[in-house]
Amino acid sequence: MLKKATAGFQGVIIDDFDGLVVNYARRKKAKVLIRGLRMISDFEYEFQMALTNRKLAADIETIFLMPQESYSYLSSRLLKEAASLGADLSGFVPDFVEKALKKKLHRAL
Repeated sequence: MLKKATAGFQGVIIDDFDGLVVNYARRKKAKVLIRGLRMISDFEYEFQMALTNRKLAADIETIFLMPQESYSYLSSRLLKEAASLGADLSGFVPDFVEKALKKKLHRAL
């Protein structure tokens, strides 16, 4: 779904990995990790992770980005809960994501 959702963006690569993110970054020759902070509650966890990553790999920097205020409250947990209750998610995710999410949640119920 990520590949389909980002198909129109040049230079976006979707990948997955197991293990430490700093090891993955080194394999990809990346020097920067970009992490999102939605709410202040994210900061403590992300800051702790960034400091640990810095200790493990001092050559890899972490940069934090904040979303627009209009998106700061969103979380996958919240959208899954709304979908399970039949909410219209068209203002939050592409239609194919909404359909797949509702199909998956319907099977789980």
